[in-house]
Amino acid sequence: MTKILMVCLGNICRSPLAEGILKSKVFNFKTKVDSAGTGAYHVGNKPDARSIAVARTNGLDISDQKARKFVVSDFDEFDIIYVMDNSNYRNIVKLARNEEDVAKVKLILNEVFPGEDLDVPDPYYGGDFGFKNVYNMLDEACEIIAKKINPNG
Repeated sequence: MTKILMVCLGNICRSPLAEGILKSKVFNFKTKVDSAGTGAYHVGNKPDARSIAVARTNGLDISDQKARKFVVSDFDEFDIIYVMDNSNYRNIVKLARNEEDVAKVKLILNEVFPGEDLDVPDPYYGGDFGFKNVYNMLDEACEIIAKKINPNG
């Protein structure tokens, strides 16, 4: 079983979308997908209403997710930790105990644009278009990730 964790700052906008999108693409094979935030600002809260809305528009229901904070034991639990931006990357790598932990942390848009280290913009302070844009970026990245997990799928 492949275990993947999606990480953003508060775990209410980008990472819940990434979790929901990837789950929809890998539902028929052995994969665990979860999400977390580097900050504890929204622990226990549902995703942002705009993330729920853009997911729903695309046929996904992420309204049952609850925000949680990334913990060091996530390095043991997950095979790959996809972060949404360079700030998340630095915050997670600071918690790494060794090079094996560091090797698990990847910028999600490097799946689409290898080696470019691009950020998925945080749509929290923007309008609805920002959420649509983020959804489309994550959908493209998750399509590539799903094909890597199950090349014959």
